Amino acid sequence: MTFRDLPSVEKLSAQLSELTHELAVAVARQAIDEAREQLRAGELVGDLATRARGLAAVMGRNQLRRAINATGVLLHTNLGRATLAPSAAAAVAAVASGHATLEVDEDTGGRGSRQTVIAQLFRELTGAEDTVVVNNNAAATVLALAALARGKDVILSRGELVEIGGHFRLPEVIAQSGAALVEVGTTNRTRIADYEKAITENTGMLLRCHPSNFRIVGFTESASLEELVALAKHAAVPFGDDIGSGALVDFSPFGLTDEPQVQKSVAAGADLVWFSGDKLLGGPQAGIIIGRKDLIATCKHHPLMRALRPDKLTLAALEATLRLYQTGCAWDEIPTLRRIKRESGQIDRRCRIVAGKLRKLGYDATVEATLSQVGGGSLPDRMLPSHAVAIRSSNLPALARALRQAATPVYGRIERDRLLLDLRAVDHDEEAALLLAFPPLGGGQGEGA
Repeated sequence: MTFRDLPSVEKLSAQLSELTHELAVAVARQAIDEAREQLRAGELVGDLATRARGLAAVMGRNQLRRAINATGVLLHTNLGRATLAPSAAAAVAAVASGHATLEVDEDTGGRGSRQTVIAQLFRELTGAEDTVVVNNNAAATVLALAALARGKDVILSRGELVEIGGHFRLPEVIAQSGAALVEVGTTNRTRIADYEKAITENTGMLLRCHPSNFRIVGFTESASLEELVALAKHAAVPFGDDIGSGALVDFSPFGLTDEPQVQKSVAAGADLVWFSGDKLLGGPQAGIIIGRKDLIATCKHHPLMRALRPDKLTLAALEATLRLYQTGCAWDEIPTLRRIKRESGQIDRRCRIVAGKLRKLGYDATVEATLSQVGGGSLPDRMLPSHAVAIRSSNLPALARALRQAATPVYGRIERDRLLLDLRAVDHDEEAALLLAFPPLGGGQGEGA
């Protein structure tokens, strides 16, 4: 096909009589535009009506759908962070398709609390007196500070003034709570004496925020958790510990150090600890605040709680996830934990099988050693040894786009003229869909789509 052979939008759309006029015109125009790009690149152009119908099918499907994460970033924010364990996904499906015991008391039949079971599980797992769940960790920060420090000062180290995803900055989040931020120390060094000097009669909280998405190294110093707890008790003000990722297990055997564990903050005496549900905990998106019963009660009764409370789907997924920790099955059943402990050699073997199948389809596919990241604002400077399928093509951007537009989208990363598909975060039962996402090659030359 040449540029002269391209049909008009009107002529192509007329061949799509099964579609509405508006949709037929839209997909015809897009198919012709894509064909022009292919011709400029010297590529073969297939049947445009078939392409237009394919585009119509894409437009008619849900934009939010399952995808395959071969980027090498386990907790990829753009791809939904943690994936749920099978039991958690089943719990969501069960309460989504029918009525649920969300806020009923089984004994009386009257109204109960939607968070009682979650609180019991966290009490067992962490030793915390009580728990309240909201819809993300930023909401947990806002609720805790609005309920306990509104109109008062919140003391925080300058080295912990983090910016989270989407350009949201902690000082701005604190301001929205109605509390006033008091910065102490410097970016790289903050001592317990800096906090002590800043305490006044108007101090509402001492706050520690774990810098989970960056590291400061070199000439550094920070007050320990124990020092902050002791100072807060001496000054009779609450101490809040925002630990971010919500680790309930020790990741140090895998070289992933410096990530605070929830239980350790509780054991050290933190009055409140809050963290995410969809990072290292491996559950649904949620912000979880645990700690002293009286302070949690104040949070529960704050007017913001109504706006920030989670729905039945979140609570069902979170309960099922926590029960896996309770029964000792977390490392085997929670996908995030399974993928972290997955051995590099096992990934290598799976990559070789996938690469072999791609070569049979005509692709130039090999296997390379690489490094995976945990991601999601967790452990930014810690890497996991992994392997990836490396694909070479004359048009890598087009191949990557075709994979993203497949029925089950596949996301990898382009590095040094190769498309890398890291299989650390790809489970065995996803490999068939990954292979189906690859478009057929013209002439079997292994040049990519």
